[in-house]
Amino acid sequence: MTLEHSLIEYPSDFPIKVFGQSQQGFPQAVMEVILRHDPGFQAGSIQMRNSKTARYVSLTCTVRATSREQLDAIYQELCDHPMVVMAL
Repeated sequence: MTLEHSLIEYPSDFPIKVFGQSQQGFPQAVMEVILRHDPGFQAGSIQMRNSKTARYVSLTCTVRATSREQLDAIYQELCDHPMVVMAL
């Protein structure tokens, strides 16, 4: 019998890094996805960093993780979004 063990204790603050092309509306699109899964998310907590060429932008969003299922749903929706290149 195998027991699935998580290295994350829930609830906890969990940073998610989201990469996309630098375009208008990208931060808002990411924020909307996050808010669907973490209604208490504070938009002002988003950290934004441009690539050296300013072609890409990375956003670090710290969510209040309450379960593995919640995190999986956030990652899935972010990865399915057309503006998102990658989510880590």
